[in-house]
Amino acid sequence: MKNLSIIIPAKNEEAAIGQVVEGVRQHLPDAEIIVVDDGSTDRTAEIASEAGATVERHPHALGNGAAVKRGARSAAGEILVFLDGDGQHNPADIPRLIERMEAGYDMVVGARAGRKSHANSARLAANGAYNIIASIVTGHTIPDLTSGFRAVNATKFRKYLYLLPNGFSYPTTITMAFMRSGFPVEFIYIEATKRKGQSHIQPLHDGLRFLVIIFKVATLYAPLKLFLPTSFCFFAVAISYYLYTYTTRGQFTNMSLLMFSAAVIIFLIGLISEQITALNYKDQDKT
Repeated sequence: MKNLSIIIPAKNEEAAIGQVVEGVRQHLPDAEIIVVDDGSTDRTAEIASEAGATVERHPHALGNGAAVKRGARSAAGEILVFLDGDGQHNPADIPRLIERMEAGYDMVVGARAGRKSHANSARLAANGAYNIIASIVTGHTIPDLTSGFRAVNATKFRKYLYLLPNGFSYPTTITMAFMRSGFPVEFIYIEATKRKGQSHIQPLHDGLRFLVIIFKVATLYAPLKLFLPTSFCFFAVAISYYLYTYTTRGQFTNMSLLMFSAAVIIFLIGLISEQITALNYKDQDKT
């Protein structure tokens, strides 16, 4: 097994962090364990340290993604494993992720299986919508886009640190970035348990932010898959409106011209974005 680092972002997780660290140590006694305390106001850092983890601390909360990035920069392992500090993920599943990594994958994601593995029905429905959108954009089936339980190639993961947001949506960005670069990504099903303590995710606020980030990453992944349908919609509306005004008034109106112009401009922007995306990933495609 290659050198392994386990990175656990945590904020006010004193109820679970000790058991999480001890569980990781039990199943992977030789792994480096890093807990990144994201500005906790409880005993999270102290308990993690007592359990045997190396603790990195933020003086104030910077976000889950910021904690993940700090852990990735500090880790010494060739393979990084990320899991939540709230007790949802079973450390016993980590060897399953590593097994698939050793089979040649650059990222292996623990996909939550079934309704019981999600906090509630609303979260399950939201994640399902994200998965569908991401699957359409990437052309690959993505069963769990937002899972924070995953193993990655450390070198390749660090190439994308500049892309990762500081909030809760880093899994979305990194999954689609790996797929865009042609790195093999595998999903294995896991059972996640109910978290200990209170969730830090605000369903409406963070849900809308997740959706915005999916579209932002989609433009980075395959811009024409967004711009081309949008251009077609404007073109179809322009044709329909022109036919209506021509048959009713015998006119070609300024509105039709505006719609046609918008369709062409959006299409051209999509082409330019596609070329910029290709240039952005050219160095990663060589690795």
